[in-house]
Amino acid sequence: MLAITRQGFYKARRKRSEDELDETVVLRGIQRLRSYMPRLGGRKLYDLLAPDLRRVHGIKLGRDKFFAVLRKHGLLVKRRRKYALTTNSRHTLPIYDNLIKGMPVETANQVFVSDITYIRLESSFAYLALVTDMYSRKVVGYDFSRSLTLDGPLRALRMALKGVTDASALIHHSDRGVQYCSLQYTDELLSKKARISMSEAGNPYENAIAERVNGILKDEFLLDATFPDFQSAKSAVQEAIEIYNTMRPHGSLNNQTPALRYAA
Repeated sequence: MLAITRQGFYKARRKRSEDELDETVVLRGIQRLRSYMPRLGGRKLYDLLAPDLRRVHGIKLGRDKFFAVLRKHGLLVKRRRKYALTTNSRHTLPIYDNLIKGMPVETANQVFVSDITYIRLESSFAYLALVTDMYSRKVVGYDFSRSLTLDGPLRALRMALKGVTDASALIHHSDRGVQYCSLQYTDELLSKKARISMSEAGNPYENAIAERVNGILKDEFLLDATFPDFQSAKSAVQEAIEIYNTMRPHGSLNNQTPALRYAA
């Protein structure tokens, strides 16, 4: 009646069962990775999962079909943009030219980029100072504190410099915020013979790598949430940076993690 053979009917039913099983395996893999990186985007999920799905489970899954699974189960990530003022560039402290504009960065510890972002607490804000190696995208120094004073960025810088044998080959790049222009901060760099570079006032594109790392930590690791207290936020920050450095692949690094590229 339906012009379908018995063989064709059972073949289609087996195929449907296999597809359902494959989808279950894929969803488990997504759930496992998202438990570490809650908002990891679809492309990176696919790049991480596809080799294991093929090698371990014999599942050959194209990118389009993978995104169809994400879409079907409501697992596509919507980027959220929130801003808070963390930079005060209205001051009379010395400023420095942009030394890295158009410059090729070819090795670790060649350029450090620094920035500050806010973390929301129920009753106030806390502030995360980051120092990132531009070549590897690894967070090499950070500090989480309750205020926007110089102390936090200075502690992050000192942490980053511990991994540098010869800072005379290093350029430190930041915005023109009062913390980075302060004499105590610049003296710390100059005492190590590091060179100082700064973006133009109000131009975040000249410190794009630092801004991007801030965004990844907040968008993909849920650091844009509102935390009940400072200590719980601090624990979340420490875990996010560790996973970001050691587990999250970067497309710009041929899908290496920052820690692997930095050590290479």
